[in-house]
Amino acid sequence: MTETMMSSYPRPPRCGNLITVLSIDGGGVRGIIPGVMLDFLESELQKLDGEDARLADYFDVIAGTSTGGLIAAMLTTPKENGRPLFAAKEIVPFYLENCPKIFPQVSGPFAWLVTWWKLLTGPKYDGKYLHSLVRKLLKDMRLHQTLTNVVIPTFDIKKLQPIIFSSYQVTSRPVIDAALSDICIATSAAETYFPSYYFKNRDKNGNEEEFNMIDGGVAATNPTLVAISEVTKQITKKNPDFFPDIKTLDYTRFLVVSLGTGSNKSEQKYNAKMSSKWGIICWLYEDGNTPIIDCYDDASKDMVEYHNVAVFQALDSERSYLRIDDDTLKGDLASADTSTRANLENLVKCGESLLNKTVSRMNMDTGLYEPVENGSTNKEELKRIAKVLSDEKKLRESKSTETNPP
Repeated sequence: MTETMMSSYPRPPRCGNLITVLSIDGGGVRGIIPGVMLDFLESELQKLDGEDARLADYFDVIAGTSTGGLIAAMLTTPKENGRPLFAAKEIVPFYLENCPKIFPQVSGPFAWLVTWWKLLTGPKYDGKYLHSLVRKLLKDMRLHQTLTNVVIPTFDIKKLQPIIFSSYQVTSRPVIDAALSDICIATSAAETYFPSYYFKNRDKNGNEEEFNMIDGGVAATNPTLVAISEVTKQITKKNPDFFPDIKTLDYTRFLVVSLGTGSNKSEQKYNAKMSSKWGIICWLYEDGNTPIIDCYDDASKDMVEYHNVAVFQALDSERSYLRIDDDTLKGDLASADTSTRANLENLVKCGESLLNKTVSRMNMDTGLYEPVENGSTNKEELKRIAKVLSDEKKLRESKSTETNPP
């Protein structure tokens, strides 16, 4: 690891007051929405700490599922000079350029027939462009080489269990120190959209393990709770990077930014009368939608949000947890793979509009997001959090005598 890498690596939490967590949901092309949020947050940090400021310098862990996992890798993979591969402002242009090739659209009078045929005979997309792009970007970088800790959920269809690729586990379980390209392709292997992904990894001791992977969203579309759990495990194990006096469930010491990719709760596309007549094909594809995927996808991330809202409220730490999401997307905006130029540009506008909306919080009774009464906007909250992150980084640097990352 170069000297530049070492100087930019976040000092451990024990040198400051907080444990900082950034989490990014899965959602295909809708990754543009958190991309807009990340661009704004990083630009605010640059106003405070200079143009070279990057998100990886401020967060102890960055978690991401599926498209969020790719963004996490883009933000934390080092270039030759030891700085992150991507600045946050480059994420949205990356999506605008590459999504039409990752998700090529079928057009013409027989488009519906082609779509049906693909669904019946295999995944909708072959994934070749995505795989090639990810390997070109991430090259031979491995999990342990990221500039800060990352947590990326996947799901092993052979073992029927989640596999969490976590920087925190590399020491205790070296075989998961896989190539970041393999991890990103694995977490993005969304069923019906892309083919499942198989790879092997061998650790430095010669132990080998095989992975039969599908979409990380099967395990956790919203990986916030997974990231918090990974940190909690380290606290339980008395990891010296953390405060010696912290309690296992002391959420008051966390600062969590959780970014969603949007969903469609305002249009009720399904009901019991309709679904009671469905067979397996209709559950997989109905009127241009994928009901079974919509159901587990929304249920997964909503249960995480339900838990987080309840815990942070109970501990009177609501200002330590910011969730930005929009459950009112309609039409193509709610699609994971509609990659027309018009839809991608509308997603950018959606993200920009979301910045100016009042902070919303899940209503624990209805499950819907509601604006916080007399609340600030998402933009204002991100500005506040940028100041907290900047102050925390300065505090750690002033208290730390370390020159090497943990």
